[in-house]
Amino acid sequence: MKKWIAGLSAATLVFTCSGCTKEESSLTPVRLNEVVHSVFYAPQYVAMELGFFEEEGIKLSVDIGNGADNSMVALLSDSADIALMGTEAGIYVYNEGKEDCPVAFAQLTQRAGNFLIAREPMPDFQWEDLEGKSIIGGRAGGMPELVLEHVLSSHGLTPKEDVDIIQNIDFSSTAGAFLADMGDFTVEFEPTATTLENQGVGYVVASLGVESGYIPYTVYMANPDFLEEHEDLVIAFTRAIYKGQTWVMEHSAEEIAEVIAPQFPDSDLESLTKIIERYKEQDTWKADPSFSEADFELIQDIMEEGGELSQRVPFASFVNTEIAATVMGQN
Repeated sequence: MKKWIAGLSAATLVFTCSGCTKEESSLTPVRLNEVVHSVFYAPQYVAMELGFFEEEGIKLSVDIGNGADNSMVALLSDSADIALMGTEAGIYVYNEGKEDCPVAFAQLTQRAGNFLIAREPMPDFQWEDLEGKSIIGGRAGGMPELVLEHVLSSHGLTPKEDVDIIQNIDFSSTAGAFLADMGDFTVEFEPTATTLENQGVGYVVASLGVESGYIPYTVYMANPDFLEEHEDLVIAFTRAIYKGQTWVMEHSAEEIAEVIAPQFPDSDLESLTKIIERYKEQDTWKADPSFSEADFELIQDIMEEGGELSQRVPFASFVNTEIAATVMGQN
């Protein structure tokens, strides 16, 4: 397994919450680092835009890691209180033997959120069509890449032998590389996938989320000391996320798009609605913040299959289930 922790990303963006319901001076600051800024995390943005964090006494600031390695470094270096990232990032750190390894306490998404993009429409696409082709994939060891390899293998293709996977492109630059005629296919999250479709230069032909099944794709993590010293604050944070999850479950794609539109000023309402419908149809978002042990084992199966897991991590050591249970009234 390659050393997971890399340098911090230099570029970060900060988004401020709207719809405040309490005096700002009475709110407790919480620094969140999210791995990327994507419609994939719609329940969080609903919570931000509808003032659910303020209702819980939280003044939330958000930085973007542009990679799970960067988000993990932000957490470990105390540049963030909480990080939203792939479960695999925490598993790597745990297996490096770090004391007081960050702990997952809430799950946001339960399927992969990326899509396979072709250069031409392929209404009858089969995964076997990828044999002998090239795909712009993800960073080695990252969950997008591991899920891609898992899906290819499940369809009888040997990754990097039957299919050429391009892995030397930064996450934020894959769409640009595709536009520059690199690769026959690319794997993209939203809103990039729909943007390529709207430009007529790319076409969604398959969903990796549908193909890979239910996995704890993105979770909220914090250092054990922060969880212990600020338990009430983490419960309040999780309650705001749960409110966002519930709201998303109870409202239409168009209503969700209208709420989160300020988070995506470069996307029109029609495109946002299309993206959210796509995610809703494949049951992308968790209805609550709980974390399933069975899903945790599946993600480790995928990592093992990809040759990126040195040893399996015990669920009880990696996940704090009490916070979600408290929020959901299960104590």
